[in-house]
Amino acid sequence: MNLADAYLNSIRSRFQMYRELAEKTFEQLNDEDFYYRPDPESNNIAILIQHMAGNLRSRFTDFLHSDGEKPWRNRDKEFEDQHLDRNQLMHLWQQGWSCLYDALEVLSEQDLTRHVTIRHEPISVIDALNRQLAHHAYHVGQIVYLGKMIRKNRWKSLSIPKKN
Repeated sequence: MNLADAYLNSIRSRFQMYRELAEKTFEQLNDEDFYYRPDPESNNIAILIQHMAGNLRSRFTDFLHSDGEKPWRNRDKEFEDQHLDRNQLMHLWQQGWSCLYDALEVLSEQDLTRHVTIRHEPISVIDALNRQLAHHAYHVGQIVYLGKMIRKNRWKSLSIPKKN
């Protein structure tokens, strides 16, 4: 396996790992839990889903050929409660991840040395992928933390649980 293939396999695997952490959190939640806020200025899980899905769709629609900040994206609205039900949230979630996976599936070794544009700034494809992975890891961490706050002692650990 060459370095480019190893990198692409690794980035796909890491994205999938973070997606699964979030989804294992969703499985532990009741529908109303998606709207829990520890304080009025905090994001709830529904908002994080809206934002992550919007970000993925914007960045990875026509990934190699158009600016990653699409004119049709309304980023500010992603941070407003849209009062979507669980099925609607999961549909957005799936759309975002499908857009990412479709873009990753067609990347070649030559594409990794190209540049893409995000908010009018050219960056390497590798940097764009790493940046996106870090962004989603950050938000998945928030989702998991909120899930733990909501579930309290009913939380089922997503990693190696502490020994008692």
